[in-house]
Amino acid sequence: MMLVVDVVKGIQTQTAECLLIGELTCPRMVVILNKTDLLPPNKRQTAIDKMTKRLHKTLENTRFKDCPVIAVAAKPVGPETEEPQGVPDLIELLKIQTYLPHRDPGGALLMAVDHCFSIRGQGTVMTGTILQGALAVNDTVEIPSLKVTKKVKSIQMFRLPVSGAMQGDRVGVCVTQFDPKLLERGVVCTPGSLHTLHAALISVRKIGYFKGSLATRAKFHITVGHETVMARVTFFGLPPGGSPQTPTTDPQPPPSDPHSPQPDPSPLSKPFSFDREYFHQDEYVIGQRAAGGAGSDPEQWALLEFERPVTCPSLCLVIGSKLDTDIHANACRLAFQGRLLEGFEGKNYSETTLPRLHIYKTKHKEGQVERVTDDYTVIGRNLFKKETNLQLFVGLKVTLSTGETGIIEGGFGQSGKFKIRVPEGLSLETKQLLSSTSKKKGKGGAKGEPTKEEEAKMDTQPININLRFKRYVFDPHKTMVQS
Repeated sequence: MMLVVDVVKGIQTQTAECLLIGELTCPRMVVILNKTDLLPPNKRQTAIDKMTKRLHKTLENTRFKDCPVIAVAAKPVGPETEEPQGVPDLIELLKIQTYLPHRDPGGALLMAVDHCFSIRGQGTVMTGTILQGALAVNDTVEIPSLKVTKKVKSIQMFRLPVSGAMQGDRVGVCVTQFDPKLLERGVVCTPGSLHTLHAALISVRKIGYFKGSLATRAKFHITVGHETVMARVTFFGLPPGGSPQTPTTDPQPPPSDPHSPQPDPSPLSKPFSFDREYFHQDEYVIGQRAAGGAGSDPEQWALLEFERPVTCPSLCLVIGSKLDTDIHANACRLAFQGRLLEGFEGKNYSETTLPRLHIYKTKHKEGQVERVTDDYTVIGRNLFKKETNLQLFVGLKVTLSTGETGIIEGGFGQSGKFKIRVPEGLSLETKQLLSSTSKKKGKGGAKGEPTKEEEAKMDTQPININLRFKRYVFDPHKTMVQS
């Protein structure tokens, strides 16, 4: 990766965002200080050294610590014949930094297309880079965004015909009977290997430089695959007090070859399980930080519901942003990152797939005991509204503030009152407390004086009724569940 920095302005908002994206996608980086010709000649080297030191300080806590920094003037101000300054040194540095990456021809084909045009008498040529797998003449490829398959007529690499190509190769692929206007940029793949998604589940981790909150139901710009689309986000995590998931694979030792891909120490690529319960979160939860700022956020996930379908491979990088933020606001717009774990292809995913996702909210209602009818039954109030269908709550357990556990048996009258059965019976203290609060209403004294009932209420605390249950967010029946 080459990060170009204006030596006069230094690191700007977009520079910092490019650095963050580089940390997520690139193993190496070279920093280029450009426009050095704008510095006064007598202070030029001092300014370059100062900016270089500042950049090294910025990068010391990133994966690019001690990366090379080189100063250039790509297009000096002055006569057009003036030669660029520092570019030959940059070329030599890039030669030193260049390495041959590991290439794997296995797996399904995935090619990023950046240009598409027609050649009279030949067909349509798609140029791009093979990101995964291999390609050969006469292979059948799919353009997933158009749901079209085509046979490869020929392949060229640097204007020379070749019989095949593999991961990392830059190629031109010729197909026939295809209108180039239908595809300017996109992806080409092995038929059936990519899917068009209306929603997805991702692992998620907040980017520390983003100062805003990550709220559920908010909309973010989601960059996934080769597309950026708006999506509504729902955050969820493990139940409170639940143990974190253990890694599915043993930690891998670092590779002996420094140029080979580094193992990902994060759990973002761990498989998602539909067999466990998850807790609905109103926003992304920040973990507890130690005094020195160290610490990590708890394991969390997000449901993305796209405004339009996107085509992307599984486990691809996902970046959520607030791109509508003012670019001059000096604030990071990149909000979170993660990996795509599950995708939902059907338009009616909310009816067919989301009910499999056991995300729940906890509910708590509180009312009061109005009176006791016998040693095992009390009448409650203020727990439900008058129009509430009490039959939905019949059989649910409640607890009294005095410690007894009861079961809702049904409604009592038409005003929202209800009957509670206490299987173990009321304690003597509870019965005495209830009898003292259910005295007959007496006549008031002089004007402004409280009645006897009001005096009794002031002397005693009401007995509260607590109803706790959980409800699954995507349960079509809205069933209430108690442990």
